[in-house]
Amino acid sequence: MRIVTVCGAGVGTSAILATTVRRALARLDVEADVAPSSTDDVARDAADAQLVLTTPEWFTRVRAEAGTAHVAVVDRIMDLDAVTSVLEREL
Repeated sequence: MRIVTVCGAGVGTSAILATTVRRALARLDVEADVAPSSTDDVARDAADAQLVLTTPEWFTRVRAEAGTAHVAVVDRIMDLDAVTSVLEREL
């Protein structure tokens, strides 16, 4: 499984979210490749992803560019319980 986390530049919010996603996946005992990306690169980076996670302000743009990958919103990117809950719902 491949999960892409997306923010505007691909280095701040998406990197923090990727770290939290990795921790949540470990908690759920699920293996996945997790990679941060930017809104400019999401079409390329999500081409082989099953799930794309982003924040509310980027959802519309990311959904339009993410191809066939499912796109979900994470409101609290540093909240392990919140991210775990999103992953439980989306996986």
